[in-house]
Amino acid sequence: MEVNIETPKKNVALGRLVEPARAFTESERGKLASELESTTGLKIYTRSLRGSEKAVVFLGRKKDMNYLGLLVESDQNTPAQLGKLNETTVANRVCKLGLFPADATRASWLREALPFLRPRPLGLQKSVGFGDRLGLATPGHIQALRSFGNKDSDAPMQPIFAQQSMRENARTGRTPQSVMDDALWGVFQEGWEQGYGADADHLKTREDVDVCVEAGYTFYTIDPGEYVDNSASTASASDLEEKLRTLPWEFLESSPNRIAEQLSTKPIDLVGRTKQLSRESVLRAAAKYGRAVAHTVELYRHLEKRATQKGLQFELEMSVDETDTVTTLAEHIYIAHELQRLGVKWVSLAPRYFGRFEKGVDFLEEPPLSLEETLDKFEETFALHVAVSRTYGPYKLSLHSGSD
Repeated sequence: MEVNIETPKKNVALGRLVEPARAFTESERGKLASELESTTGLKIYTRSLRGSEKAVVFLGRKKDMNYLGLLVESDQNTPAQLGKLNETTVANRVCKLGLFPADATRASWLREALPFLRPRPLGLQKSVGFGDRLGLATPGHIQALRSFGNKDSDAPMQPIFAQQSMRENARTGRTPQSVMDDALWGVFQEGWEQGYGADADHLKTREDVDVCVEAGYTFYTIDPGEYVDNSASTASASDLEEKLRTLPWEFLESSPNRIAEQLSTKPIDLVGRTKQLSRESVLRAAAKYGRAVAHTVELYRHLEKRATQKGLQFELEMSVDETDTVTTLAEHIYIAHELQRLGVKWVSLAPRYFGRFEKGVDFLEEPPLSLEETLDKFEETFALHVAVSRTYGPYKLSLHSGSD
């Protein structure tokens, strides 16, 4: 069978050709894969085989190229945009068979045909972002998840297979859409039906949000790090007053006196831990993170509008972990209080923890403390961050480690 690589016609809306899709038994997969390998000359990924009584889809490989295969009964109509199908015989039955490059057009069709290939929101379930930089590792990541149990449902973490920042895409020459497509092909290859997330990571502009909404991401990490004023923690009284004066209070719908009154006039109950914040600590938190909160709220509202227009469900994370100074208890409370007050719905927050999580080395000490002292301090402060997340959420705390 000659591999057909002609350019498909323009993509159109599709029905679910292969619904109700099902997973074949291991015996069925092996037998059909053998037949298809003999007919096509491809190495068939047996876990990818899915089908109904009238159609079967699968993924195969020849040399360094993957191909989507579509096998249908000879009397069935097929989607024109996929390309040409040729008559052949498989398992002594006359069928029509097409083999198509695993490209963006075919990924779009497959995403509609098999709903389990679409990412979804993960809520408060424990999750891990795999950060596949080259778009080749998702099958291995799935195999690693499966190694934790005998069944897919035993996986201890919900996976986020599509996860790249705009910075990483620029460095690797990828796009948000190609990252999504690469994850889809990996999920299809391994037949992973337990769901996965797609993280549009470290977004900083409306344009970043727009392109990721178009690609169908379900998890959006807003990075307002450049709006964090690290010097506010140690600024003099006069400098602090000037920093507070220039904050966008109209957008924040607040004022220095109002936020201080809300957070420092009485103790705050953090799930059984009572904490009294000083007026100064609240005002310094506002000076440090006020613009970051405003930027996050702005992008959230834009995202909410665009996602609603597209009919897309999404989740939000705010990330301030890539900043110079540690996020204190008062600062975390300020961030959570303000996001909640301004109507933001978020599922995860990444503070700047005590100690540093770096690529390749996992964790570094926070000078002048030793590594052991830093770990002790991290454990102590992390417990407080958890208490804040339970009080103002619940929401997850995100740990941005090396990703490699």
